[in-house]
Order: sequence, then C-alpha cells, then structure tokens
Amino acid sequence: MTGLWTVLGLVQFFFAVVIGLYFWNQLKSQKNNKTTIEKESKKQMDKLRKLKQISLTKPLSEKTRPTEFSEIVGQEEGLKSLRAALCGSNPQHVLVYGPPGTGKTAAARLILEEAKKNLESPFKENAKFIELDATTARFDERGIADPLLGSVHDPIYQGAGAMGVAGIPQPKPGAVTKAHGGILFLDEIGELHPLQMNRLLKVLEDRKVFLESAYYSSEDPKCPSHIHEIFQQGYPADFRLIGATTKSPSEIPSAIRSRCIEIFFKDLSPDNIKTICENTCQKVGYNIEKEALNYVALYAGNGREAVNIIQIAAGLTREEGRNKILVKDVEWVINTSQIVAKRSEYLEESYKIGVANALAVYGSNSGKLLEIESLSFKSESKEGKINIMGAVEEEEMGDSRRVIKRKSMAKSSVENVLSFLRRHLDIVPSDYDIYLNFPGGIPVDGPSAGVAIAVSVYSAVTNKPVDNKTAMTGEVSLRGAIKPVGGVKAKIEAAASGGARRILIPEQNFQRIFEEYDQIEIVPVSRVEEVFDIIFEPQNESEITPAMG
Repeated sequence: MTGLWTVLGLVQFFFAVVIGLYFWNQLKSQKNNKTTIEKESKKQMDKLRKLKQISLTKPLSEKTRPTEFSEIVGQEEGLKSLRAALCGSNPQHVLVYGPPGTGKTAAARLILEEAKKNLESPFKENAKFIELDATTARFDERGIADPLLGSVHDPIYQGAGAMGVAGIPQPKPGAVTKAHGGILFLDEIGELHPLQMNRLLKVLEDRKVFLESAYYSSEDPKCPSHIHEIFQQGYPADFRLIGATTKSPSEIPSAIRSRCIEIFFKDLSPDNIKTICENTCQKVGYNIEKEALNYVALYAGNGREAVNIIQIAAGLTREEGRNKILVKDVEWVINTSQIVAKRSEYLEESYKIGVANALAVYGSNSGKLLEIESLSFKSESKEGKINIMGAVEEEEMGDSRRVIKRKSMAKSSVENVLSFLRRHLDIVPSDYDIYLNFPGGIPVDGPSAGVAIAVSVYSAVTNKPVDNKTAMTGEVSLRGAIKPVGGVKAKIEAAASGGARRILIPEQNFQRIFEEYDQIEIVPVSRVEEVFDIIFEPQNESEITPAMG
C-alpha cells in the first residue's frame, strides 16, 4: 500500500512539474513576444519620427484657405443663410449647393466656431466638427465596415481580441456618433450609396443609430453592460448635418431635401475672381499686373482654378528673380494648361432684329444669359419649315425600372409660340422658312425660354428690332399666357451682371424683395402681348442692325 502511494505521489509530482514547465514556457513566450513587440514598436516609432521631420512647403491653396468668413468671396447671401440656419438657438440640418471652388467646404469648416459664439447655441465648447467625403467613404453591404454609420466587429472578425475569443460582438462607432453634439460635414453628399442614404435618414429622425449582429444575445451573461446598452438603446447621434454637393437639387433624393434647409452658393463673378487673386498674391508676397488679373478672371472658372493659375505663374516669376506676376506669365500658364476662356455673357451694344436675350439656370442655381437668334425667309412653296439648332431633341425621364422619352421642353416651347402667333397675331408660320438658333455650344432645354423665343421669332418675321438691353424669362402657353418659372433670383443677378437695364419676369414670380435691385428694372408680365408692347417700342434707326432674311 505504501508503494502505491509512493507511485501516485511520483505521478502527481511528474504532472505538477510538466504543468509548471508548460506555464513557465508560456510566461517566457509571452515575455519574449512582449519584448519583440516593444522592439518592433520602437523601431517603427523611430521611422515615424524621421518621416515627421520631413516636411515640404505648404501648397498655395492651403496657405490661402479662408480662416474667417470675410475671406470667402462672393457668397454674402449664402453665408448669411448658413449663419441663420446653424448659429441660432435651434440649428437645422443644411444642404449647400454650388459649383466647385466657391467656398462651400471653407464655410462649413468655420461655421461651428461661429455658432459657439452665440450663448444661446446648443453647441458646447467641446462640440466636434467631423468631416467625411462621401465619394471615398468605404461601404460594405455586409456591414463589415461603414465609416459613416458604424459597424460591428463580430467574434469571427480577424483581430477581434479577447472579447472575440469570448464570443462577444463589438460595436464600432461611425462618423454620426463621433459628431454627436456637433456638426457632421458630408462633402459630395449626393454620391452616398443609396442604402447609406436611407439609413442616414433614419438616424436624422431618431438622433441615434442602431447596429445589429447575429452574434448578439440580450441574455448572454458574458456580454458587458455597455454592449447591451449600445445594442438595445443605440449609439447617440444627435448632430447637425451639413451636406455639400455640386449636383443640382433635382439629383438629390427628396427625402433628405425635405429634412434640410437648402442654401445656394453661386458662381463667382470676374470681380470675385480678381479679388481672390489679389488676396492670394498678398498672402504669398507677390504683386500682379492689372491686365494679368483680367486674364485670370477671363479663364478661371472658380477660386480654386484661379489660385492654381497664380501658383504656377508665381513659380515662373521666382525663377526669373521677380516678385511681380506679368501678363506673359499668366498667358504662358493658360496656353500650357490648355485652359479655355469662359463664354462672355454681356449684352449686345446695338438693337438687332431676330435676337432676344433669354435667361437660364444651370447647375445648382446659377443664372446665365443666353442669346436666341432667328432668321425668316418667305417660303416659295407655302410649306414653310422650322429649323431648330442648339436645342435638345428629346429627353428621358424616370429611373432604371421605367424610362419615358419625350420631346424636349425647348422644342415644345417653340411649337407653343408658333401656335400662339398663328392663332392670336395672324402670323402664318407656314408662309416662312424660320431658322431658330441657341448659340453657345451647350444644348438648351427647358420651358423658360418661351418668352424669348416668341420675341425672337416675331422680330424676325416682322422685321421689328429688339431692345438689346432687356432680358426675359417665362414659359408661354398656347393661349399666350406667361407661366411662372424657377431660378428667377439667379436670373436677375445674371442679367444685371451682363449689363441689362431691364428684365421681364412672369407676374406670378414677382416678389417684393426684387424691388431692392436698384441697378435693374424688373417688370412683371402676364401676357405675350404685354411683352411685345415693351420690347418693340420705337427705336432710333441708327441703333438697329437689320435682319439678313
């Protein structure tokens, strides 16, 4: 019996030694691994420090980035709207439309600090500004990664750590939660994945975001309380959204538009471009010739393009030991970069027969002056033809499930005008061969050119001159009524900057705020006959350019 206990004792001692050696090796291995990791980490930190010591000069675009609202040029009304929407006691979600390089991102980056100056603002001193580019936001439909809304690292996720080994899913907050209590800026919001957009709408409604995982169980005792809280109550996501886009409002889902205040940043005028160039040169210590400024304003479409032209031109002057940018420097940049001049949008200096000044809206909400020109010839066959150039032939509506093709609105406007002239003014279109052109190289579409089409065609047929300093907009019905159109405010500004003295707009579009435009006369009209009485008033014969037909 004693021998048996001795054997058992030896066996027990043997297993104790084996187990001890196992754990000793494990501890030694952990220590070695820790030492190896520390050595590798130290090595990588040394590399990182060396990389941080290397620094190039800041690009000119970064040096000249606005640091206060006064440095954002040409967007006074947009900035006023942005302040009204976000700097009060009840800030709202905002969508900012506008062409690239007009200051949308710069304004968004500054608005939170501006809001904090208001003591009634709900934004606290520690409120964060979280910025995310929707075009590069990596999205996985399986839910593995979503930087906008957040995701869950399930236990099978590589690198899930100790909780993963224990079978516990781990929620990871997205930008909507990181922006809690502050502002989330989504650049190019129109590029968001449709599923992300729909989920974002839910977050805006609930002011929290819910995450899901097949591995989560509310009855799992191993699951920490904070994870239970996140899955059951959601991550907090009470923020204000600023979405910026270069798309037009019609391209943004109506569901998100209805939840936001819409603000428009307009195209920069040539004077705005010149101001940006002067400010840029001042910040980098260069002078610039006045004529060189004019060249930049003629070719640069926005502030970013203007800064890029100045940056390259400044490099030329530095190589030649000068500190003044000359016309030849700007010309060299323009030619080598193959930049095309912007189309001049100024009204003609003389009265012309068959030429009318129309107004259009493009992009987000930018106004544009357009010429519509007509020629008419007596038809020898009494079967006159109408030839339309520069207009869209047909357009498509709908989505991938159902597409409808229809005649373009511009062509429909021409037919409406011809029908009205025949019925009400005893002009028989079939007696003439009429050529109608929309110059400019960009196909025109939309009903708002109806009034200008009527004036142009009537002028060409009757040989009556058109007032060259009057611009017009409005849709014409078959009965000659002038219907309301969109973008009137942008059109008024385009007409004023183009040198118009008067603009005709639909009576239903007239607002009292338009009376503030003292540099241009705004005349509301309701019938085509009213337009003709205004446009075709007697003029000095010497100012008239005769028709060629």
